[in-house]
Amino acid sequence: MPKISMIVTGIMLVLSMTAAQAEVISIADPRYDVPNSTAGVLRPTQGMNMSVVEQKFGQPTQKFPAVGEPPITRWQYGEFDVFFEYDKVIHSVINR
Repeated sequence: MPKISMIVTGIMLVLSMTAAQAEVISIADPRYDVPNSTAGVLRPTQGMNMSVVEQKFGQPTQKFPAVGEPPITRWQYGEFDVFFEYDKVIHSVINR
C-alpha cells in the first residue's frame, strides 16, 4: 500500500507542476513621461517631494486632506492635480 500512495503522490506532484505554469500578458506600458513635455502641460513627475513641487509650481489652488493608509494627499492646480503618498508624488493628471 505505501508503494501505491508514493506513486499517486508522485503523479499528483507532476500534474500540479504543469498546472502551475502561467502566461504573463502585459496590458499597459507604464510610462510616466508621455504627456509631460514642453508641447503639453508641464507638471510634477513621480518621486518629487512636496517642497520641490511648491518651489517649481507655486502654491496649489486647493490642498485636500490626506485619505487612507498610506496617506494619499491631493493638491489641485489650475491645469492639473498632483497626488502624493506621504510627501512624494505618485501621479499627476491633467484636468479636463
